[in-house]
Amino acid sequence: MGLTSGFGAKMGSLRGFGLWLLVSCLAIIRSGDGFYLPGSYPHEYQVGDLLSVKVNSLTSIETELPFTYYSLPFCRPPEGIKDSAENLGELLMGDRIENSPYRFKMFTNESDILLCRTDPLSAKDFNLLKKRIDEMYQVNVILDNLPAIRYTRKGDFLLRWTGYPIGVRAGDAYYLFNHLKFTVLVHKYEETNVARVVGSTGDAADVIQTIDMSGSSKPGWMVVGFEVVPCSFLHNPESAKNLKTYDKYPAKIQCDPTTVAMKLNENQPVVFTYEVAFVESDIKWPSRWDAYLKMEGAKVHWFSILNSLMVIAFLAGIVLVILLRTVRRDLTRYEELDKESQAQMNEELSGWKLVVGDVFRAPSHPLLLCAMVGDGVQILGMAVVTILFAALGFMSPASRGTLITGMLFFYLILGIAAGYVAVRMWKTINVGDHSGWVSVSWRVACFFPGIAFLILTTLNFLLWGSHSTGAIPFSLFVVLLLLWFCISVPLTLAGGFIGAKAPHIEFPVRTNQIPREIPPQKYPSWLLVIGAGTLPFGTLFIELFFIMSSLWMGRVYYVFGFLLIVLILLVVVCAEVSLVLTYMHLCVEDWKWWWKSFFSSGSVALYIFLYSVNYLVFDLKSLSGPVSATLYLGYSLFMVIAIMLATGTVGFISSFCFIHYLFSSVKLD
Repeated sequence: MGLTSGFGAKMGSLRGFGLWLLVSCLAIIRSGDGFYLPGSYPHEYQVGDLLSVKVNSLTSIETELPFTYYSLPFCRPPEGIKDSAENLGELLMGDRIENSPYRFKMFTNESDILLCRTDPLSAKDFNLLKKRIDEMYQVNVILDNLPAIRYTRKGDFLLRWTGYPIGVRAGDAYYLFNHLKFTVLVHKYEETNVARVVGSTGDAADVIQTIDMSGSSKPGWMVVGFEVVPCSFLHNPESAKNLKTYDKYPAKIQCDPTTVAMKLNENQPVVFTYEVAFVESDIKWPSRWDAYLKMEGAKVHWFSILNSLMVIAFLAGIVLVILLRTVRRDLTRYEELDKESQAQMNEELSGWKLVVGDVFRAPSHPLLLCAMVGDGVQILGMAVVTILFAALGFMSPASRGTLITGMLFFYLILGIAAGYVAVRMWKTINVGDHSGWVSVSWRVACFFPGIAFLILTTLNFLLWGSHSTGAIPFSLFVVLLLLWFCISVPLTLAGGFIGAKAPHIEFPVRTNQIPREIPPQKYPSWLLVIGAGTLPFGTLFIELFFIMSSLWMGRVYYVFGFLLIVLILLVVVCAEVSLVLTYMHLCVEDWKWWWKSFFSSGSVALYIFLYSVNYLVFDLKSLSGPVSATLYLGYSLFMVIAIMLATGTVGFISSFCFIHYLFSSVKLD
């Protein structure tokens, strides 16, 4: 299930913020009873007010390819199909929210309502319906920004699902769910002393209206739940031939979800009907999303996750203590000796003290290293800020598309930090010479976005070929390119300019002209670097399961506060792992630490990719078709590259600071 409307890349964001600010101020002044997060306004409906039901893309965990609702021969609204206001995040997530022919009236129960009688099914539509049923596609309907939820009982467990299946296959026959039983849970409106918002979430025409403070206005109702029961009912197409939409079906419809009767046949029409019942509920408006967030199975992992975090934090603390004590002991012994003894010790001992003239020697491919570190700073900053806002509730599941939109927005803005860090690092490596900073800035602005553009374009051709709504429209491609070259690149160049003007970090020791020969190693150093990624992976692999389930199993991810803690622990562990590996390499007189410090923590991405493959093989066993598998692996590759740059940057910067501090503490002649 996708996440919805955020800054929207349009003026709607400013209007939404203004509405929230005004409502909040009025609530504080009038000491209102409720508090609602920005972007989540309660809507008051009077008895008899029209409620519009919307439809989203058809989705399936079998293919991971979303399709538009009206790609199948369903009933269409009399006024025609209209797209709802969509933000950038919704489009990138493949959401296509459109109006539907379903119409409810607040607190008005209706039954046996005819929706439409379709034309006889053509061979194309008949085969397409069978294919979508085989692929287990779900229909997603929305009322007042709440997706329809379906309950099924399995033994003693009550399972919750969003949406309902198109139909079911029984042997060689296919049955269609053509009658829907809706239940709308409502709660009496409680904010009569504060301004109210009229309209539906996501619509552009939200208007503030003040309520009579005397309390004389008639209280309305809020939608706090939306449930659906799909049924397969055998209608008589002839009896519905002369009826119009919303007319009463002549016969009584008994909705029995345990039996199926509407068998699909070619060249035969299908009759669609529905019924709706309104039930007053004790659920309050701020709690109406609890049913979606409390999916079965999540609680089982809480204690396991907490235990893993405690163990990882404990091990990381031990590593840090050992490292600090070892380094401090070496420095103390080294500083207590006089010059003659130091010279004698330098001849007798081996270790990090012998590479003092080579430790700050420029690495191979410094331009690439600076570009990757700059992109890592940008990605890590984007992740921290986005997760922090999400943990504060600004990017809740009620706001579809906000998370993706926010990530893109923060990534663009943080281009200035990426350019600054990359150019200043380039200037430091070149001992104060900032020539070539423009080239560095351009590489930072194009390295990761170029990789992302290449991967997404390749995957988009597959989606276009499948006619999926997950395909990014050409117009959106143009918008993304404009955002890249008109916002991200200029900000990165501006950051690079600031970095070029900033003073470089002076090395505490001089570099010898002739590089010192590195002694033969007993084991390949890169093997140790790759193995170092196991500890950071241990901090997040359980949380990674929840994230993967949210992305590929249609579940809602909502524990952003916990994810923020995991991210902080991941940064700490990556820094400590990189410090330990760098110190070990210096102790065996291996002064080529630059790239190894980057990949010692960045190698966690390798294990995440292997975990993604494992998840594909064992958890997504039903994923069908080479296109779906290619999409999964492509998006996984995009994710692990971003994680490698972010975690590698943490390891590199921590190692650089450690080495700078270590050698600035050494007494030299």
